[in-house]
Amino acid sequence: MYREEQLKALLAGRQILIAGYGREGQSAERLLKKLLPEARATVATQVDGGRWRSQTGEWSEKWPFDMVIKSPGIPTFQFPTLGFQLSSLTDLFLQVYGDMTVGVTGTKGKSTTASLIHHLLPGSVLAGNIGIPLFDILDSLEPGSVVVAELSCHQLEVLHRSPHVAVLLNLFQEHLDHYEDYMGYKMAKMQIALHQGADDHFFYCVDNAELRSMVEGGARKLESTVHPYSVHDISRDESDLLASCPLAGEHNRSNALVACRVAHLVSHRPLSDFRSLLSSFHGLRHRMERVGEKFGITWYDDSISTIPEAAIAAVRALGRVDTLILGGFDRGIDYMPLVRFLSEHTIRNLVFVGAAGRRILSSFDTPPAANVIVEDDYAAIVPWCAMHTPQGGTVLLSPAAASYDAFKNFEERGDFFRQKIMEL
Repeated sequence: MYREEQLKALLAGRQILIAGYGREGQSAERLLKKLLPEARATVATQVDGGRWRSQTGEWSEKWPFDMVIKSPGIPTFQFPTLGFQLSSLTDLFLQVYGDMTVGVTGTKGKSTTASLIHHLLPGSVLAGNIGIPLFDILDSLEPGSVVVAELSCHQLEVLHRSPHVAVLLNLFQEHLDHYEDYMGYKMAKMQIALHQGADDHFFYCVDNAELRSMVEGGARKLESTVHPYSVHDISRDESDLLASCPLAGEHNRSNALVACRVAHLVSHRPLSDFRSLLSSFHGLRHRMERVGEKFGITWYDDSISTIPEAAIAAVRALGRVDTLILGGFDRGIDYMPLVRFLSEHTIRNLVFVGAAGRRILSSFDTPPAANVIVEDDYAAIVPWCAMHTPQGGTVLLSPAAASYDAFKNFEERGDFFRQKIMEL
């Protein structure tokens, strides 16, 4: 295993608690058994105010550990006392392999951008929030490897080292149920750059006002080389290059721009070399994904849309949307930008789903659509959309809300939507 001794040095002699036993917790346990079979490690499947429940069901406040490897799903505020070192898979990985890592985060677009950078850098290794735990790729690393890591806010909360190349795409209200306030969420995202050194690089999008304010108004000066970028300030060569991007929408042009700039920095190849690779990139599932045509109607699955700005971007990218499906689990985010947008754009049919959908609907003085339905069952929603959408029209699922009121995740929501279309 490449750099095995450095990794051992971080963990040897520790009494470790693995907090959380999802994908990352299981990966941490596998690594410890392989790397340090004699290590003392306990898995806690539940955390509550500093008390821990082991896999055997035992509750304790004072288990003998001096390091906690926290899974992303457990909020940091659930660790009220720090009589131990708080860490995570991402933290440990970056302490050892950060110099070969390109980290990508942002409220929206991080999966697509990380996947595109990976596509533009043949031979690179893709991991992180994309669904591949960072410790699961260790056997594929060697001198000269490039790791492209999609990193969520939860993975970034606890860091001692940031990636060599960091990309922060945007900041919008999200995950407010996981943080004490919006600033806590934004600061978690900023960790991707706050622990960089003079030899590192940080790319951020100045087109996003929240992000620009955080970076340019930050009290702490960044030590790395900072690369602000804007889709409205590009060279002629970059404009020609982006013309080959197959993804619709200005937000995707922006993500493609930074992906190409990062690939250029890492590979030292001219931008023109990426034209063919960029044109051959296919978008990810549930991200403005064209499901197909049924009854002369084109259906799009943008189930990844969990914030208002994502739904707005999807409508703008498609140009014509006849029927829009909104809503789901309500996390208390501000929907007024979406309400204002819909008040100024004519969409024939609006579907409002779940508590979030009902709150969006209640924000209008008068619903800005000829046909409106409040419905939680997609088995009823899809036929209604087929009935009210004209031939040659478009149906867009872009909920601007999480899915947890009815589905395990946004993927399950998108798959169920697709299934109901196929059953028409």
